[in-house]
Amino acid sequence: MKFIVTVCALATALISASAGASTITGLYNTGQGFASGTKDTHYNLTVTQGSTVLSDAMAYATSNGVWPISPWMANGEFSKWITPSRDQAQSYDPVQEGLYRYSLTFDLGGYAASSAKFTGRFMADNAAQVFLNGNLLASGSSFTEWSTFAANTGFNPGLNRVDFVVRNFAQNGGNPTGLRAEFTSSSVSAVPEPASMAIFMTGLAMAGLAGRRRQANK
Repeated sequence: MKFIVTVCALATALISASAGASTITGLYNTGQGFASGTKDTHYNLTVTQGSTVLSDAMAYATSNGVWPISPWMANGEFSKWITPSRDQAQSYDPVQEGLYRYSLTFDLGGYAASSAKFTGRFMADNAAQVFLNGNLLASGSSFTEWSTFAANTGFNPGLNRVDFVVRNFAQNGGNPTGLRAEFTSSSVSAVPEPASMAIFMTGLAMAGLAGRRRQANK
């Protein structure tokens, strides 16, 4: 009986160790680690509507001291604004509202998707919605104050996608657009290793067999 208890305790410890919480890899803040005027390759940009539809649109990190960063909150230590063009002062959408989708993908392969969660905050010019795998998380419409978002459900076992869909209101001149986003926390637990599960199941089987034998002896 002591052996069975030891096996079960060991298996439980192994499973707990292999399933310890980690931060989610692949959740990148906008512009972090990229020089001003260079492409933020973590984010894929798709322009789906507007008078200025860019077939080769990319997300570019911005620089402090260049318009529109004066009405926009200045870039900080953990993130920068990203815009559809290297020229962050470019004006867009003089006639029709523009829709700019900034997409970020991450992989939870080897992790328990049901345990995943994250929190974050964002700003946009003019307004934005945040989605996880197509599910709406939050909406916001400020480029001087943060709006928050969070998710603890809706994750896929493999690839996942966070979309920031920015709406740029139509205006004829002086009409830049951009996004700034930060992930403030995240965690996910690893899937238990097969060897640990095998030891655990063996311990349970032996405990059941011992119980049946005790019942038979009675």
